[in-house]
Amino acid sequence: MSEPAGEIWRDGGFAEDPWIRTDGADDAVIGEGQALLVAYAAFVADPGRFVGRNGPLGVEVSAGESVDALEPHLSRLQLIAVVFPKFSDGRSYSAARLLRERFGYKGEIRATGDVLADQIPLMRRCGIDSLEIRHAPTRRALLEGRIAEVRHYYQPIPNGTEAPAGTRPWLRLPTTPRTD
Repeated sequence: MSEPAGEIWRDGGFAEDPWIRTDGADDAVIGEGQALLVAYAAFVADPGRFVGRNGPLGVEVSAGESVDALEPHLSRLQLIAVVFPKFSDGRSYSAARLLRERFGYKGEIRATGDVLADQIPLMRRCGIDSLEIRHAPTRRALLEGRIAEVRHYYQPIPNGTEAPAGTRPWLRLPTTPRTD
């Protein structure tokens, strides 16, 4: 099987990324019309510099950066890319869930960084709908339809799908009083 062009997995296939990334330092890149993905720090420092331009606009949020600062501008953002700096860092899952659940963000949320096959079902559950994939085994797994499906979750989700009562250990009551 030949390797597909593009690193962005969306809607069942790989595609080229039309977004230009910028840290906000180069005014020439911020021109009109082009899809622009702005670093969080540059966007938060001066959102007016970016939201008034004519063209698709996105913000790249690194793990640990607060998505709360984006809330007033969400209607103007077509893409929010949440960065997974390493496999074991789950802060960007929280950012995606906050964007979808607390702020009602309807645009595209993309996972970037260290995105591996084992994470994809959890990313989808958090509202992530596109993935930037560089890891060759994960690319092959997606192309071959070999992404694991998680059928039972212990965490609640706001759409009403709930783990059966008594299966979440933190909600269980002790059967005997503790004496310690």
